[in-house]
Amino acid sequence: MEQEPQLPRRSFLQRASMLAVATGTLLTTRDLKAARSDASMSIDGWPEMEYRTLGNTGFSGSRLVFGCGAALSRGQANHLLEPAFDAGMNVFDVGFEGYYADAEKNLAPFLKKHGDDVFLISKAFAGDFKSGQSINTSQAKSAARSWSMAMDRSLAGLGVEHMDAYYLMGVNNVDLIRSEELHEAFLTAKAAGKVSYYGLSTHENAENVILAAAHTGWFSLAQIAITPAGWYDWGTRSMVDDGQSMMALRPVLDAARDAGIGLIGMKAGRFIAGRRFLSWGKPDAFNEYYNERLLAAPLTPFQRSYAYVLANGLDAVNADMQVWTHMRENFAAATSAQRYFY
Repeated sequence: MEQEPQLPRRSFLQRASMLAVATGTLLTTRDLKAARSDASMSIDGWPEMEYRTLGNTGFSGSRLVFGCGAALSRGQANHLLEPAFDAGMNVFDVGFEGYYADAEKNLAPFLKKHGDDVFLISKAFAGDFKSGQSINTSQAKSAARSWSMAMDRSLAGLGVEHMDAYYLMGVNNVDLIRSEELHEAFLTAKAAGKVSYYGLSTHENAENVILAAAHTGWFSLAQIAITPAGWYDWGTRSMVDDGQSMMALRPVLDAARDAGIGLIGMKAGRFIAGRRFLSWGKPDAFNEYYNERLLAAPLTPFQRSYAYVLANGLDAVNADMQVWTHMRENFAAATSAQRYFY
């Protein structure tokens, strides 16, 4: 494709603000073809990526994490990996084949080239438990075996012998978080050189899960579904109605950080994307949480939500980027957009 002429860094947000038109189209029609037409596939003029130390890992990770799961499940975003890396993204998060099809296999060639220069995360379920269910020793041992086997399959699919972190995926049960059997499975894998850090992802019962993880002192990373309005529940595709905005949840986030847990957000803008039967899109859903300066900024609704959560308690956001336009928009939110909070 023809490349754009190089732009000065100060012009990046001006250019990014033009994405609002494309975003509006996506919110109402889901016209990915229209979004693709805006793509130039050039990172010329992009600002420098911002970085934060991810919990007790000591790793300086990009504030925008490349979410490889859905994006690489059928290889549809393989072409974005190299430009993402060139633009400064150095954290790549994927997941096991039982949920994300061929995503790990599609990431493997990229890791062969850049594996020593990136922070690699994968994840798998450790059983199917309800949030309030008590887990006995036998169930915990079975969960640990299943998770360990999934880790081995992930390593094989990725074509690597070591991952930086492996998560308990979609965990909603505090007994699972506190399970000594699962923690021992992690320690065994760590001793074998398979993984360095223990993590979790959660989008249900998140507050209790995060506080339990902080109490154990075992976890280094947590990926959480949080928005300016508070917790987002992926199961119901709705906001958790507990009256707590993200600002009200800062004590929970701070407790995790004090325990050495790096916090990575997900689904920060999913609620404003809407659902088909609601005619797609709630672009103003979080406006009540923004100050006048942010509302007047030349940002799309998605950029505002990403910038807000990054400025109010998160180290990074994980984004599912399947087209160039989305990656460019998210990059702006994770970098230049931060100026609106300082």
